[in-house]
Amino acid sequence: MNDTDKNLRAATFAGGCFWCTESDFEKVAGVVEVVSGYAGGQKDNPTYDEVSAGGTGHLEVVQVFYDPGKVSYSALLDIFWRHVDPTDPGGQFVDRGPQYRSAIFYHDEQQRRLAEESKKALEQSGPFTKPIATEILKMEKFYKAEDYHQDYYKTHSLRYKYYRGNSGRDQFLTRVWNNAATASAGPSGQKKYGKPSDDLLRKSLTPLQYQVTRQDGTEPAFDNEYWNNKKDGIYVDVVSGEPLFISPDKYDSGTGWPSFTKSPWPEHIVEKKDHSFFVTRTEVRSRYGDSHLGHIFPDGPPPGGLRYCINSASLRFIPKEKLEQEGYGRYAGLIDGRK
Repeated sequence: MNDTDKNLRAATFAGGCFWCTESDFEKVAGVVEVVSGYAGGQKDNPTYDEVSAGGTGHLEVVQVFYDPGKVSYSALLDIFWRHVDPTDPGGQFVDRGPQYRSAIFYHDEQQRRLAEESKKALEQSGPFTKPIATEILKMEKFYKAEDYHQDYYKTHSLRYKYYRGNSGRDQFLTRVWNNAATASAGPSGQKKYGKPSDDLLRKSLTPLQYQVTRQDGTEPAFDNEYWNNKKDGIYVDVVSGEPLFISPDKYDSGTGWPSFTKSPWPEHIVEKKDHSFFVTRTEVRSRYGDSHLGHIFPDGPPPGGLRYCINSASLRFIPKEKLEQEGYGRYAGLIDGRK
């Protein structure tokens, strides 16, 4: 980290093999750097051989440096849960032993509270029937792993792909979360997200909402519900209910459509290349509802420079004062913290 990164924050997670956990977090928008290392043990400056042998008390961990203005700690927790088996107290997948168990290392009281709340939500509404074994531990000392292990998935891509493909990790995650996708929003949400049948959508959506979300349509500029909405709250997918955007990230782009600089839930946003109208654009869709939302353009304001140009017909706005009663109360802090 250098002087330009003073606004970044650190989060530390143990998810088994740190090659895999590093790879998973480096794909997240808002994450600037991920460093593999060791934490939680007694020995100073442990080596990989010592830790992997299980004699130092350390866990393999990754330290995630992220921009809180682009991705929240709560979002990182969601991503963590979706890339581990939190019910396994004896390791992760093919890697066995306490040095490979899953854990969240909190850096301050806010992280501890959010981690505890996230774990409790997973226990109550997640897809697992076994008890959640992931520990929540105070961060003491972090030791960077040897250079050989940093960005291993890039520097030794063939070996990494062979290892990961045979570890059972992705097979487990696909089975658990794909089976839950039609009914589950993930560990942090009390609500459950899914895509209703087409027959039900035809009955429940307006003709414009159906045209936009299911047939990739576009509503008229300056003649839609939320282009000029200035109220505090969050915007969710009109089909699935999954949260997508928040009012502090909304701005007047002058285009006549709701425009946002980013999403606090990047894991709910799917980007696809759109070659219609004889030009290549980047379409954005919701993950669980598979709704056409709009497009993303590189002409937004600093610091990110992005503009999510979204159809109002794809969204449902929930005012801040109604978040709790509609099951989105845990997200109120995303609005309060930005006022």
